[in-house]
Amino acid sequence: MSTWANLGLQDSASPLMEQLIFFHDHALLILVMITILVGYLMFMLFFNSYINRFLLHGQLIEMIWTILPAIILLFIALPSLRLLYLLDEINEPSVTLKSIGHQWYWSYEYSDFNNIEFDSYMIPTNELSIDGFRLLDVDKRVSLPMNSQIRILVTAADVNHSWTIPALGVKVDGTPGRLNLTNFFINRPGMFYGQCSEICGANHSFMPIVIESVPVNNFIKWITNNMNS
Repeated sequence: MSTWANLGLQDSASPLMEQLIFFHDHALLILVMITILVGYLMFMLFFNSYINRFLLHGQLIEMIWTILPAIILLFIALPSLRLLYLLDEINEPSVTLKSIGHQWYWSYEYSDFNNIEFDSYMIPTNELSIDGFRLLDVDKRVSLPMNSQIRILVTAADVNHSWTIPALGVKVDGTPGRLNLTNFFINRPGMFYGQCSEICGANHSFMPIVIESVPVNNFIKWITNNMNS
């Protein structure tokens, strides 16, 4: 999750988020290079007094400053297209999770198992434990196995919502009457926090998401206990 004075992206917990961070750094490096070059040229224009009364046009330099930006855009567009196709690729899932947005809480259903569904509400500040996170902790967390392909189906029961986990690189809109689909792969254990990223009403800020990534054996035990209870 984000920490104090953290100006960058959260540490990734999935291969797709790693690729998103790599692309962000790649694009940022190109932008820094362009900014330095343009800044240097502007500085030189302000402070030099060279005049060439015979310089009416320069076809060579015009070709260079037309072709060069096109080449730079290719260096941004090609990795971007590759990443878009990676994000859209759907692999054979090990677990399917269905998330339903309500005003203002989330409901979850484990579609592969019978009768495993629950509502997840934010814990009010006055009920938080000493080690809880204000506005982020929930009463029932989503448990998912690490190193497994996860498919998530997202919809909404009333208004538009958006199921978002920044550390996993996942942001899926929940729209009433539609079922949106994406997949992700959690490559390390831990707790991952997110919030609804769609302005869905008065309590929009109070419907957090918490995913607990656990080893597969622990996930099987958790599923078994919930099926028996």
